[in-house]
Amino acid sequence: MADLLIPEWPAPANVRAMQTLRSGGCSPPPWDSFNLGDHVGDDQARVAANRATLRALLPAEPLWLTQVHGIAVVDAGSEAVSPEADAAFARGPGKVCVVMTADCLPVLFCDRAGTVVAAAHAGWRGLLAGVLEATLGRMGVPPGDVLAWLGPAIGPAAFEVGDEVRASFIAGDPESACAFVPHGVGKWLADIYCLAAQRLRAAGVGSVSAGEWCTLSDAERFFSYRRDGVTGRQATLIWLDGQA
Repeated sequence: MADLLIPEWPAPANVRAMQTLRSGGCSPPPWDSFNLGDHVGDDQARVAANRATLRALLPAEPLWLTQVHGIAVVDAGSEAVSPEADAAFARGPGKVCVVMTADCLPVLFCDRAGTVVAAAHAGWRGLLAGVLEATLGRMGVPPGDVLAWLGPAIGPAAFEVGDEVRASFIAGDPESACAFVPHGVGKWLADIYCLAAQRLRAAGVGSVSAGEWCTLSDAERFFSYRRDGVTGRQATLIWLDGQA
């Protein structure tokens, strides 16, 4: 049985969400074991078996995305197959939004009334380009009515970036400088949770909840591309359970 993390945030009762962990599946090393990514070199039959295990916990098959570190947002009710996008939203019950990560930040959204949900994949490139703001735009509700949950990502003590990344964020928002700590010549440790929370609050989001995970340092629970190179992907999912 798959191991799961259930988000702790003030979402309404009809909003369902879950975060998969790396254990409980059938994939061998280095994808061990509950790998849900079909693009990372794992045997496709094992990926399909892992996805079938996950599907048994859901009201419908998720809309699996082809993630490209961009800002495209699609309707989870779309009939497209693996659309090229980094976020999805849903207004109807039973439509499952999903993003996959292995260090990048997954972000879940819902409104206080429980009428719309969304999931976004926010690596630093997508975050900088505005994937969170684009997702909010597609939700179609006032940002002040939106709740956000920041899922497991690479932690602030492990996320090393170069001068150019820091400069790009500060050019757009000088206050983002507080999310970077010097780490050698031309290197910085970046707090992607802080950067995301800043952007969400600047957009007017009413509530931002986050944990204190680090995918790189917690090899037992999480896949990490920076740590392992060849590795699996965990999934972050959200949907509406019945009518609001």
